[in-house]
Amino acid sequence: MATGELVATTGIAQHGASRLPSVDVDSFNIEMKDEDGFLGDRASKSAFRDILERWRKPLRKTGEDPFGKEPSEEISKKTLDAILVGDDTEASAVVHSAIEEFAQELAQVTRRFLKTKAWAKTERIVVGGGFRDSRLGELAIARTEIILKSEDFKIDMLPIRHHPDEAGLLGALHLAPSWIFEAHDSILAVDIGGTNIRCGVVTTNWKKAKDLSKASVWKSELWRHADDEPTREGAVKRLAKMLKGLIAQAEEEGFKLAPFIGIACPGVINEDGSIEKGAQNLPGNWESSKFNLPASLIEGIPQIGEHDTAILMHNDGVVQGLSEVPFMQDVERWGVLTIGTGLGNARFTNRRKDGGNGKDRDSTENGKEASKKKGKNDNKNDKE
Repeated sequence: MATGELVATTGIAQHGASRLPSVDVDSFNIEMKDEDGFLGDRASKSAFRDILERWRKPLRKTGEDPFGKEPSEEISKKTLDAILVGDDTEASAVVHSAIEEFAQELAQVTRRFLKTKAWAKTERIVVGGGFRDSRLGELAIARTEIILKSEDFKIDMLPIRHHPDEAGLLGALHLAPSWIFEAHDSILAVDIGGTNIRCGVVTTNWKKAKDLSKASVWKSELWRHADDEPTREGAVKRLAKMLKGLIAQAEEEGFKLAPFIGIACPGVINEDGSIEKGAQNLPGNWESSKFNLPASLIEGIPQIGEHDTAILMHNDGVVQGLSEVPFMQDVERWGVLTIGTGLGNARFTNRRKDGGNGKDRDSTENGKEASKKKGKNDNKNDKE
């Protein structure tokens, strides 16, 4: 790894910061529109289901729909993946057709991003979110890359290497300044979504790899808040309770837990920890000027161990992308797209010491081929 060329900031950054320990966040949560609405909606999970439904309609007219009467939005990714390699050629053809059309849409959206000033000269894009966690997602990403390269865009596109659920927690490590890791071996991380809230203890394994490439999620808890429909205050209390439980377990296990909580949250995050917009799917009004999640959590968890709690919150797409920092050191400018309810996005520029040329092509841990190989192995392990 090109760890000697990384630059680290010395203090805790502000919420939603553009300057983080090893990258500059050039942009995040860009919302582009066309005549039909938000452009990102054309490359979301629901957009793929709509496309799949359109390809099924002609078959229904002749009574030959291989999926029967099951609604497109209820067919699991696992089922669709199995169909891709199954013996039902007609069903497989339908799924392949949907993948191709979705890839065309994703290419169109990506093309628009690449033409913006913030995304200029992007060399690589990693794609995360729940859609990535499937064979059909991987095929759509690969097909999108081919489409863009056929149009002379010099861009690599590959699935994010970690499972999307873990990437949102692992990325929180890269919100913290490196000096924290000298005395502690783990942090608390929170990934907030429109359906779930996930908390975890993330171990740094810093002694094995100071670039945090060996970090892992030791333990995590998931709460489907959408099922319970809590109030905003109820959600914060439940979150604090989950974190306290993880603190107790980590201490019992002998971890040296840092007094730091990294939070990934949808929307535009202001410097003071308030949310400007984009949190409409969260329980209650999180965009209120009277609500501040980091401040509320500090009230509930004022200390971790013997030290005052520090909290840093950033956009969820940014944090998921940050999980790739150790593996992006062979490029200068890279971005992340997260395909979920909408299309999350962030663009990064790696920061290095003077004299660093920004390339590390000889590193076997880095680069597109290593990333693709690792991603495939991770996906295989997930299925096992």
